[in-house]
Parts: sequence; structure tokens; C-alpha cells
Amino acid sequence: MSAPRRLDAAALQEAVQALCAHDAALAALVARDGTPPLWPRPEGFVTLARIILEQQVSLESAASLFRRLDASIEGGVHPSSIVALGADGLRALGVTRQKAAYWVALAEQVVEARLDLAALASFPDDDVLAHLQRVPGIGPWTANVYLLFALGRPDAWPPGDLALHMALRDVRGLDRVPTSNEAQHLASRWAPHRATAARILWQAYLRERGRRTELA
Repeated sequence: MSAPRRLDAAALQEAVQALCAHDAALAALVARDGTPPLWPRPEGFVTLARIILEQQVSLESAASLFRRLDASIEGGVHPSSIVALGADGLRALGVTRQKAAYWVALAEQVVEARLDLAALASFPDDDVLAHLQRVPGIGPWTANVYLLFALGRPDAWPPGDLALHMALRDVRGLDRVPTSNEAQHLASRWAPHRATAARILWQAYLRERGRRTELA
């Protein structure tokens, strides 16, 4: 069985063209902002650990905390280092009780070979999501963000992403921010290019709020 298709620069441009041909609102955003970045992230434990830190906080604060942890933990952010440090050690370094438990649970599964992150690249999307969501603290948003940025899957859509919901409100002229289910329904028209549509919306969200266009 061939490996799942990965979104690269050429495939991203093709997807942008396909979306713009059928959606005038997205076409207007691309005309204004250009083709969005891929924002690729490396596969593996470090990226997944960072995404967990990003749950329900700003990317800037999560990145700042990650840098501090990586510098403070002996051996850096690595599965064996996190297992050795434990949840109490992480909490002493400023990680919340919940996220410290999530990091340790993830690290233990990797160290004990119950989760093979390298193998996920060859799995279909649904299998990747199923494997990741067996880890405490990894839900649909975290799993889909990893699927989208680390594995480059073309049709990933992170449910519950507030920035995407706000961008959808703006692009569709809605009178309120859509719920997660409503956002997923609105995004369904962009399949099989939902990951590219998400990048277009994220780029618009960042530009409209005067923020740097960097997510990875």
C-alpha cells in the first residue's frame, strides 16, 4: 500500500487553485494575502508535546514556555527526560497540573513503545487520529493539528480551533462565531482540501489582527 499523500509546496498551490475556482470568498483572501505558508513541523515527540502546550493558550506563550522547558530539563524535551522528571518536576518548572500529566502520559507511551510516532506517517488519516487519541490529553484538535502540520495531510481539519471559527465568521459574514460542529459543516464543502482552506483562513486571521503570519 502506498504512503498517504503529503501536502508539499506544489500540492498546496494546486489545492489553492482548486479552492479559489469554487469559492469566491477564499479566492478573495488569496488575492489579498497570497498563497498561505505550509507551516511544516517535524514529525515526532517534540512537535506533539508542543501542540499539547498550545491547547487553549496563545502560540506565543506556548513557544516561550517550551523554550524555557527545553533549556531547563536535563537532556531537553525528550521522552526519557520527561519520564525521569515526572509530573511533579514539570509542575515545578511552571507546567500546569493537567499538561504535566499529559506530557508524562505521552512520554511513557513512547518510551514503552506503545505509541510508535514514526510509524504514523504510513497510516491513513483515521488510523493516525485513533492512535493519537488513545493518549490521555490528546483529543481531536491536538491530533488533527499534528496530522495537518507534522504529517502534511491534505484534508485535515482541527475541530474547535477558535481562530478558524473566527475567520469563518468573517469570511462567511456570520453574525456570531460558529460552533465546532457548525464550522466542520461549513468546512465540509472544501474537502478534500480542508487543510489548505484552514491555512488560508489562519493566514487571514493573523493578517487582519496585525500579527506575524507564523504558526509553526
